[in-house]
Amino acid sequence: MGTGMLGGLPMEKRDEELIAQLVKEDETLRRYVEEHRLYEKQLEAYEKRLHLSAEEGMERRRIQKLKLAGRDRIEGILAEYRRTRKQQRAASDAL
Repeated sequence: MGTGMLGGLPMEKRDEELIAQLVKEDETLRRYVEEHRLYEKQLEAYEKRLHLSAEEGMERRRIQKLKLAGRDRIEGILAEYRRTRKQQRAASDAL
C-alpha cells in the first residue's frame, strides 16, 4: 500500500511489505485491498464536500463500515499468515 495507511491508521512497515508480497499470491487478499482502496477514494470524495444530504451521509457511513470490515479481514489474513509461518519455523527448528 503506497500511502502507508490502511483504514486511516498508520501501518507498520512490515505490514506494508507483507501485503505487497501476499497480494501477488493471495487472490482474496488482493480483492480486499482493492476494495479498501475503492472505499477510501469514495470516502475522500465525500470528505471534500461541505454538506451532505441525509442519504449521502447514510451512504458515507455505510462505506466507512465496509472499509472497516475489509480492514478487519485484511488484518485477519495477515495474522493467519504470521501464525502459519511461525508454526512452520517451529516445526523446522524441531528437526
